[in-house]
Amino acid sequence: MSALEACRIADLAPGTALRVELAGDAGPVEVAVVRAADGTVHAISDICSHGQVSLSDGDVEGSTIECWLHGSSFDLRTGAPLALPATRPVPVYPVTLDGERVLVDVDATTNA
Repeated sequence: MSALEACRIADLAPGTALRVELAGDAGPVEVAVVRAADGTVHAISDICSHGQVSLSDGDVEGSTIECWLHGSSFDLRTGAPLALPATRPVPVYPVTLDGERVLVDVDATTNA
């Protein structure tokens, strides 16, 4: 499968995240589409690798997102955990901007 429209850029204010569910080859994938304060757009798994909760409900700071439940934070570019208790990375998906459309390919990861 190829990249699918996740949202419109206008749906994402800088410093916010939006939870979307996209169809992947293996079934539905929960994704956090995040617009960093500098305007860059990222897509990572919406499920925290530690607490199994939605990352899109957490705080976005710079190029990180913090899990609201236990405070783990993740690098939006690599998915790497930056603060305990999380020790495993979350998948990061390629993002393409097509005019106002934000396209995400959930069948490809950039941190495999």
